[in-house]
Amino acid sequence: MTNYNNNFLSAIPPVTRNLLIINVIVWIGCYLFDRLNIPFVGYLALFPIQSGFFYVYQLVTFMFTQIDLWHLFFNMFAVFMFGRVLEKYWGPKKFLIYYMICGIGSGLIQLLVCHLTGSMAPTIGASGAVFGILLAFGMLFPNAPLYLMFIPIPIKAKYFVIGYGILELYFGFANRVGDNVAHFAHLGGMLFGIFLVLYWKNKDKKNGIYRF
Repeated sequence: MTNYNNNFLSAIPPVTRNLLIINVIVWIGCYLFDRLNIPFVGYLALFPIQSGFFYVYQLVTFMFTQIDLWHLFFNMFAVFMFGRVLEKYWGPKKFLIYYMICGIGSGLIQLLVCHLTGSMAPTIGASGAVFGILLAFGMLFPNAPLYLMFIPIPIKAKYFVIGYGILELYFGFANRVGDNVAHFAHLGGMLFGIFLVLYWKNKDKKNGIYRF
């Protein structure tokens, strides 16, 4: 069993593997501190600037913080499925830069939305960076078939990403009662991802680099 686990982990590219490990460790830490009635999440979450509890470091810590197990699972599943592909395509350094920029970018967009709406709610979760990963996968591998749960036919990655983006935009403006999802943070991750992917593509083209 130990050898199997070691082989499985070693098969995952290093940055993707470390992102998975860090997110799980933080989740365990939040769970344990919560049982001790210590508000550990409050130190890691991203607070609106006008709340008086905002600190710059939160733009990094919030994207590694999840308190709901299913939230953690689906985010890390996406990192595992698509992040390792992007890391092999770009290399560890470039992939890490991309992940962090998309995550921080999603936080900046969320801060802007909170400022415009007057919201005081803190934000946590890796979803902004994850949406950046999905965006990059859809742009770099647009015709890759994706199989969704309960849908027996494959969907091309580009249509999946476009559809997901439209849904997030709709839900963001719908402002439904009880909806505590930061939809514009998701879109922020995609927005920063678009700019970065296009920038790198243009830079590679100028340098005479063509990727297949």
